[in-house]
Amino acid sequence: MSFKDDLARNATHMRELRKAMPDTFAGFMSLEKAASADNALSAKQKEFVALGISVAIRCEGCILAHVKALIRQGASREELVDVLGTAVQMAGGPGLSYASKALAAFDELTAGA
Repeated sequence: MSFKDDLARNATHMRELRKAMPDTFAGFMSLEKAASADNALSAKQKEFVALGISVAIRCEGCILAHVKALIRQGASREELVDVLGTAVQMAGGPGLSYASKALAAFDELTAGA
């Protein structure tokens, strides 16, 4: 299994969903843009919050999307691990499993960068 392959597959699925329900998809993207904008918290800080929630609710696609966004935002592995620790504290044992996936995705997607 490759996280890069998973990201590509998720992107394909999202394109198909956008075609099937363009108005709903556009509405969600508008919400995402507004919620992610720099305000009291930076976009990077908000991505860390989103990653923590993604781990806690066990959403693999969300984890990949937010890890990728954090890489674009210049997040370090140490910052990511710190957030994952808080997510595990909130999610308990299942959070450990999903936190390990988030860290593995970060490592794979930044390898050779």
